[in-house]
Order: sequence, then structure tokens, then C-alpha cells
Amino acid sequence: MSRLAGKVALVTGGGSGIGRAVAERFAAEGAKVVIADIAEDRGRALADRIGPAAAFIRCDHTASDDDARAVAFAVDRFGGLDIVHNNAGGPFAGAFEEVDDATMERVLRVNLFGVMQMARAALPALRDSAKRHPAGAALLFTSSLQGLKAKPNFSLYTVAKHGIVGLVRSLALELAPQNIRVNALCPTVIETPMLQAFLPGMAADREEALRRFRATIPLERMPEPEDVANAALFLVSDEARMITGVALPVDGGQMAM
Repeated sequence: MSRLAGKVALVTGGGSGIGRAVAERFAAEGAKVVIADIAEDRGRALADRIGPAAAFIRCDHTASDDDARAVAFAVDRFGGLDIVHNNAGGPFAGAFEEVDDATMERVLRVNLFGVMQMARAALPALRDSAKRHPAGAALLFTSSLQGLKAKPNFSLYTVAKHGIVGLVRSLALELAPQNIRVNALCPTVIETPMLQAFLPGMAADREEALRRFRATIPLERMPEPEDVANAALFLVSDEARMITGVALPVDGGQMAM
């Protein structure tokens, strides 16, 4: 079954981690996928591995010109843009009072401001798509479980991810009359290249940090990028045509505690 047949998707931060898993899953379900990433080596390698259904463009999502180029590239290369997964972001852990102004600006720019820039750039193309497809176009964001709750030593990251959830809820209402659905994924900590940056906020020893973390998950296992990709696939598919404004935890039951 090809759940995204005929669709074109743009995935930011698509070269590794969650973005890599999403790009592969979307392509496997019939979509043409534009992989947008600042890391050219891994982005191009993934596009080559997926094959003709994928293309890579270097994109810093905090630069509006890059965002506009990525959207235009998707439209020119594959004929339109139906799905945007605003996935790019960066980690941060540390005591709040020790953070300088430059770090505050960097964390918020990478995890929130840049996300808004890409969303804004993509709206004209998504609007065109929504006119053609009864189930609408899809704008998906990667927030975090820290967009729904909080823990110490992650304050800046938590601010940014809460901001994404607020953006999703507001845009869902703003864009509903235009048939554009807006949702967010809120994964817990996942085994990705970003994980190493978070572990010092949990414990000094990596294995001890992972042990403590697993103990907080009712399903007693850590999610993998593919688990998030499966949730992403549903939210952007026509099966979710009546779902908008949702911040979906992918957390093994943590939010139920």
C-alpha cells in the first residue's frame, strides 16, 4: 500500500536521526522527498541511497533565503509540495542562570525561529496543494515531550519546544479554512546523534543516564527514529484528514503517568 503516492514532501534536518527515518518512510510509501539539511555529506548520501524518489538541497532553516530556495527546489524538481516536515533543530542542556545571551538566541533561533521561517516560506506551495487535494496539505513539526512537560536543566530547549506546540495550535486554526492541516510530534529521548548532547543533563555517566531514562518509560524501552517516522506518516497521510492542531506524544506512555 502506498499511502503517500503522488505526494511531494520536504523534510528539514532530513539527513540523520528522525529526519532520516521520516525521509525513508515517506519515500517507501510513494512520496517524492526533498531532504533539506545543512550537512551536505549525509544529506546527499541519503538521497543517493533512496534513489530517484529523493533529492537533496543544502538548507539552513534559520536563513529565509535558504528556506525559499528549498521550497522552490521541491516545486521545480517534483512539480509541487504537499507535505512539509519541520524537523530540524538542535540540542541544549545546561543550568539556566549560566546561559549567556548569545546562547539563548542561538537555541531559540535553531529550535523555534528557524522553524517559523520555513513554515512561512512553505505556505504558498502548501496552499496550492490544498486546493488540489480534498484531504488537504500537511504541515508537520517535530516538537518534543519537552513541548508538553518540563524537567530541570533543559529550560531553553523546553521554551522552544513549547513554542512549537503553541504555533501548531494557532496555525491549525488559522490555516484550517485553507485546507492545510498542522500537527506536531512530541517524541521523548531517542537514540539519535542528538542524544549525546542531552545525556549530561540526566547523569554524568552515559549508561547510567540511559538506565535512569528507560526506567521512566512505562513500555520499558526507548523509542527509535522509525517509531517517530511511523507517527509522522499517519499524521501527513490522507487517513488523518480530520486531525489538526494535535501535539502527539511518542513516548512509551510517559505522558500518561
